[in-house]
This record gives sequence, C-alpha cells and structure tokens, in this order.
Amino acid sequence: MKLATVFGDNMVLQQAMPVPVWGTAKPGAKINVQFAGQQAETTADSNGDWRLNLKPLTASFDPQTLNARSSDGQSVSLKNVLVGEVWVCSGQSNMEWPVSRVAHAADEMAKANHPAIRLLSVARRVSSTPERDLPGSAVWSVCSPETIPQFSAVGYFFGRKLRESLNAPVGLINSSWGGTVAEAWTSREGLTNEPSLRDIVEKYEKELPVLKERHAEWKAFVDAHEEKTKDTQNIGYGKGWEGEKEPAGDWKDIAVPGYWQTSGYDISGIFWYRKTVEIPAKWAGKELSLAIGATDKSDVTYFNNEKVGGLTMQETPDAWCILRTYKVPGRLVKAGKNVIAVRVHSNKFAGGMTGPADAMKLSCPSVPGDAPLKLDGQWRVAIETTYGKVEFPKEPIGPGNQNSPSGLYNGMLAPLIPLAARGAIWYQGESNADRAVQYRTLFPVLIRDWRRIWGQKQFGFYFVQLANYMARAAEPCDSQWAELREAQTMTLALPETGMAVAIDIGDGGDIHPANKQDVGLRLALAALHTTYGKKDVVPSGPLYKNAVRDGKTMRISFDYADGLQKRGDRLTGFSIAGPDKKFVWADARIDGKTVVVSSPSVSDPAAVRYAWANNPDCNLYNAAGLPASPFRTDKG
Repeated sequence: MKLATVFGDNMVLQQAMPVPVWGTAKPGAKINVQFAGQQAETTADSNGDWRLNLKPLTASFDPQTLNARSSDGQSVSLKNVLVGEVWVCSGQSNMEWPVSRVAHAADEMAKANHPAIRLLSVARRVSSTPERDLPGSAVWSVCSPETIPQFSAVGYFFGRKLRESLNAPVGLINSSWGGTVAEAWTSREGLTNEPSLRDIVEKYEKELPVLKERHAEWKAFVDAHEEKTKDTQNIGYGKGWEGEKEPAGDWKDIAVPGYWQTSGYDISGIFWYRKTVEIPAKWAGKELSLAIGATDKSDVTYFNNEKVGGLTMQETPDAWCILRTYKVPGRLVKAGKNVIAVRVHSNKFAGGMTGPADAMKLSCPSVPGDAPLKLDGQWRVAIETTYGKVEFPKEPIGPGNQNSPSGLYNGMLAPLIPLAARGAIWYQGESNADRAVQYRTLFPVLIRDWRRIWGQKQFGFYFVQLANYMARAAEPCDSQWAELREAQTMTLALPETGMAVAIDIGDGGDIHPANKQDVGLRLALAALHTTYGKKDVVPSGPLYKNAVRDGKTMRISFDYADGLQKRGDRLTGFSIAGPDKKFVWADARIDGKTVVVSSPSVSDPAAVRYAWANNPDCNLYNAAGLPASPFRTDKG
C-alpha cells in the first residue's frame, strides 16, 4: 500500500477545503486514513487505485501525523505534517531562479528560518502521456538556511509574505523549467478543445516521425560534444597553477563575479582563477569557511596547493547555479599571504565565477567578531583548455523536449493533481514573446485548463508580467515584449487572477533580474487582496481604464490610481500619436487620478502608449508604491 509520492513527511495540507488523499494498494484492499481527529475509508479498485477525501481542516502549526492503513496489514505514516495554505509555483527560468542567485542572497539565506514554510521541488520530467506519480519519493523540506538556497526565489518570497500576513503555515511546490513555452504546461485536452490552438497539437503529432529523426540527430551531436569536452586531465594542476608560488603562463586580470565571455573571452573551456588574500595572524591555524559563490559550470577549488572542494555538472546537474562553500582545514591557514585557486570547466554557453558578490567571502567561524574577507573584485585568470566558440544547437521539438505540447503538464503537473491547493503563481512568457497575439488565447486557456483539472473554480492564479529587458530604445517603436505584456494584462479579465508588474525591477543586460523579492511581494499582495479578501491591501499599480480626448490632450484614467505619483523630476514613458500613428515622446502630467498627455508636434491626438518598449524608461506609481502597467490605447 502506497500513498501518491506528492505526500511526504513535513508537508502542508490545504485548510478549509476537502483534502483528497490517494494512492495504490492490492485490488480490493480496504484503506483507512486518519488525520487530525478524522478518519476516512475507501476500497482500492480493480487496478489497485484508491482515493478518499478528508473533510476540511483548520490551519495549525502543531505537527501532526497522517496514518494510512490497508486491510492487508500495510501502513504508512507521514510525520510533522502541518495544515495551512498550499500554492503551486510554475513557469520558466525566472520562477525556477533560486534564492542563492538573488540580490543580497547571503543575507536572505541566513535569515530563511521559517519552520512553518514547507518546500517541495518537482524533478524535471517530460512525458508524452499524463503521469500518475512523481518520480522517486516526495521530499518536503522545512524552510531553513540549509534548505532554501536552491528553491524558487519568487515562490519563497511569495510564501514568506503569505506566512506573515495570514498567520498560517504555507506549503510551496516548485514545478518549473527554464526556457519553456506555455503550451508545454497545458493538457492535450485543453489545447485541442480550443479551435485556434488545436493546430499546435495536430501539427506536432503529424510531424512526429520527422521530429524524432531531428531529435536523434541533435542528441548525437550533444553526446559527441560532451565526449569531446569531457574533463579528464587537470593540466593546470600539473603546472602548479593551484600553488602558492606565482605560476608560469599567460595570466591576466579579470573582474569577479562575472562570465568570462563579458571579459573578452568568447569561448568555452577550462579557466583557472587565482586570488592572493592576506590572512590576519589570529586566523592562522584555524579552520576557515571559503565561500566562492556559484561557478558556471563545474569547479575544483584549492587553498594553498590543496583541494578543499569541488562540484561537477555530472554529479549535480544544477551545479552551475549552486553557491559553493568549502571548509579550509586549519593546517593550511597561515598568517599573511594565502592563495585561493578555482578551476572552472564550462563546455557550452556561458562560463565563469558568477557570484553573487555578497556570497564570495572568506571567514573564520571561530573568531565570530571578525568581518569576513571579501573575495569579489580583481582575480587573475589563465586558460588551461579552450574548446573555441561553441555554437550549441537548440534542442528541436520532439519526444523528450521540454517544449513539446503538453510534455511538462504530463510530467510535472499531472502527478500533483488532485492535491488540494489554494492556487498557483506563474512567471512565464519570455519564450512565447514572438507569439503575443496567440498568447491572448493560450494563457487564459492554460488557466482554465488547470482549474478544470483541479476541479476548483476558485483556484487562484497570479502571474508576473514580463520585466524590462534588452537595450533601451531612443525613440518610440513597436515591441514584441510589450505586446506579450498586453496579452498578459488582458488575462486579468478572468476571475481570481492578479498580475505583478515588474517593469521597474528588470535588468536590461540580464533576462534574470536579481530582484525577486519585489516580484514575490507583488504576487502576494494580489493574492491577499483577491483570494484572501483583504481589501485594505492594494493589489496592483495603476491599470489603464480609458482615454478621453480633450482638445490637443489625451486624459488617461486608471484603476488603482489613489495617490498617483512620479519617481523623478518628470513623468516619463508616455508617447502620443495622431491619426498617422507616428508616435513621439509626450509631455505628461498627473491630474488627480488621471494623467494628461500631449505633445507640441501632435495637434490631433488619437492614441497614447505608456512603457511600450522592451526596456522602457517609465516612472508612474500609485500611493502603494506599485508601478503602472504598460498599455496602449490603440489596439493591435
């Protein structure tokens, strides 16, 4: 007799709604489940499947045990179970992005001591049919500085705010995968029931034989590349590059943290980094903690000639983003000059010592009053091996590809259902930005599909609008990302939804902005207002309502417009056009709960746009400090 693998020690069960519990057993076996003073019974069907419901539970911080027993004498007990709020965290890489890579990561991880927040990460899996169970066994973790580093940052900051505001335990399930499209997270039925999306499935299935061949060719290329670039010989070590003496070779200065590609090395390969640090006399002979941040991808780290740690992609697929902290034995530590050497192997994409800066430090735990030595800044670098500029092909759509229609729904979402949950948060859209018009249909279909499958009309769904990214345009222009943001905004027409605007906290040079704290907070504000009925919480920044022409000006009205304000000397981000649709930058001023927009060069205004660009310069907020969403009054 087994419970579904989504059930495990330390989990959170959803309060205030029926709680399905399910699993497998010998056909015909009677199953009894006991929890929180309740018991429920059912019988396994002819296939050995069983499911029952517990009656709605009351939130509780008291650890409880869930017991399941079958009539043939088998039993399972789940320990340290809490009752509270359960949320699914899904999407692509900005949802997947771990706490260890956010702004002020070291401080965030150190204070992540929240035993009433529980974390479950779903293993990556693509499937051609809906899976019934997660692979392996569920590992629900109690939130702590030790468990939080690799968990979804957006999910964590969202859950932390809910925990503070609701005074209830929170369970977070991270089921996300970088670079994925929305149709991969939608069921086949959901896609085929929508006439305008049916072609996504039908075209894929029709072309499947050819796609299989292309995928096999791609896989052969990848396997050959991995074999050719396998790290089998540490040449630098043989040259003494790990040692205390200044080594021979072509060593140059490099700024750390960062990718070596941004320092002029547009290649893949094996790079050595060296830094000399001055150790105070009172640290001599004492064990040190060496934190070097993350390395993309594998590392071997040395202190005064001796290896003190290392992490490889072969052993740990997420090694590229894991923060390294290694112990330096006291026998290696001496007063004065000491040498840290880090060997980084990266055979594709970017490579380097990537930080973040505040996670790079050398400290002496036995002398807690001493400030750590900062390790960011200038290092010396030399190349052991170069693979040249690797043009790594994109994985083609096909079996096993994470962007195959319904592939991630089948592998990573279906096994969670019908777990009782309050709703989902979603950060995705970058991979659909070239199909913004289609997204107007696809995204609402995904949301309705999840609600249908969960059987919950009140299944809350809160999503992040695409952040600002890429180079800033000098003049008003069209933008695929702006169109995708518009499609996301249109989705607010669905009930029980909300949108976190991130147009002010992105990074023009990085598609993964480091400020995930505000993203999680803004999602939580929307959920607190709508799902939890806290009407004193402002859920959003200003949202466009309508535009009225007044002579040579256009007056724009907004929802959530109390206390409209600009951040800076002048209101920016607005452009205006006449009937010719030629947009120019506009003058804009706040008038109560409206904004009046005009331009001396547009005497017959017909349309206004705000923040309509990949990376706009915009600064309109409300009194709650939340940014206005991009919009256009002309419809594309």
